[in-house]
Amino acid sequence: MADDTRAEPATPTTEARQPHLARTIARAVEGWVAVFRRKLSAGELGALPVVLVLAAVWIVFQALNQNFLSPRNLSNLSVDIVGTGLIAVGIVFVLLLGELDLSVGSISGLAAAVFAVLNVNSGVPEWLALIVAVLTGTATGAVQGFSFARTRVPAFVVTLAGLLTWNGLMLYILGNSGTVNLDENGLVAKLTSYYFTNSAAAYAVAAVATSMVFLVSYLGRRRRKAFGMPYRSLRGITIRTGAVAMIAFATAYVLNQFQGLPLALLIFLVVVAGLDIVLHRTHYGRQIYALGGSVEAARRASLSVTRVRTAVLAVSGTMAAIGGLFLASRITSVSQSSGSGVLLLNAIAAAVIGGTSLFGGRGTTWSAVLGMLVIQSNASGMALTDTPAAVQFVITGGVLFAAVVIDSLSRRSQEAHGRA
Repeated sequence: MADDTRAEPATPTTEARQPHLARTIARAVEGWVAVFRRKLSAGELGALPVVLVLAAVWIVFQALNQNFLSPRNLSNLSVDIVGTGLIAVGIVFVLLLGELDLSVGSISGLAAAVFAVLNVNSGVPEWLALIVAVLTGTATGAVQGFSFARTRVPAFVVTLAGLLTWNGLMLYILGNSGTVNLDENGLVAKLTSYYFTNSAAAYAVAAVATSMVFLVSYLGRRRRKAFGMPYRSLRGITIRTGAVAMIAFATAYVLNQFQGLPLALLIFLVVVAGLDIVLHRTHYGRQIYALGGSVEAARRASLSVTRVRTAVLAVSGTMAAIGGLFLASRITSVSQSSGSGVLLLNAIAAAVIGGTSLFGGRGTTWSAVLGMLVIQSNASGMALTDTPAAVQFVITGGVLFAAVVIDSLSRRSQEAHGRA
């Protein structure tokens, strides 16, 4: 009797699929390595140097003190970077023009003084005093920007005069008292003292951030594909989103081990992300990069150099004012020393260390975040290991010098490849 059993169609087994999957992954890795080498040889280093420096700083200080990477210290670190970090974000805008703003420290102190005197001494509601303080920073920055654009005097000279002027005005506003203590339960004080203690809040923010990264990357891919421009592959977008997700959810987990998500960090990241979209997704942002690349070419392209320069210095002044309020919130007071010391140097160093070019035309707002992480991690590690402050300055100066050298070599390499 004949056997009616029919042979089942052959299906690939797990063992058969594994070599194909391995080959696919291997080809993808080879492609990424080739792209990375090409960018490296062309001087397009991106955030790689600062990430390596940050990793080295964390490894060294964790080896010296086991509390460095504790949830408490990392949570405090995430709040400590906000005040100066916001000022550094404004510096990034100015550096993209190939200029320098030396007045941000004084503007931050002036804005904090305006808020304190209006709210504490004059009884003006906090929300109104807060708005006036921020607008003070915007106005001072716009005045400097307009003067710089119209007179064509170098920005560092105009803002050096501003440094002295706004510092003198701050001292005049504070008067003889010299120090004004803020309400510890007030709106400004809570900027750096409030935490979202519900663990779901941190994870929700991580999920939203990951989704936004994927959405922005995907929409950018579709737009570039529609115009026939080079675009990122879906695989590359997925891998990039996965990396962001790992960092975001790991950060949320660590923060939840202490007090939860700090309000200050949330505001900082929202501002940085928002301004990054302004730089890369708007006509205004493209004008800034164009002007930083070549002023003469920008003029011939009918760009309003005066308007862009004025707006950029206004942004810098606004961010300095907001940063000054966060710094005042951290210590719940404003004094004659507000905005002085190493604040200006740290803000500029953060932007440069993070990868913003001193020659203009290259950098992002995230540069300020990475740079501030390096500087504040160094300060935090020094404090935990009882290292003298002098050593901290030497290390920060060395990292800054290395960043400038890398920037110069990178630009020279790009010029050799016709990309600068």
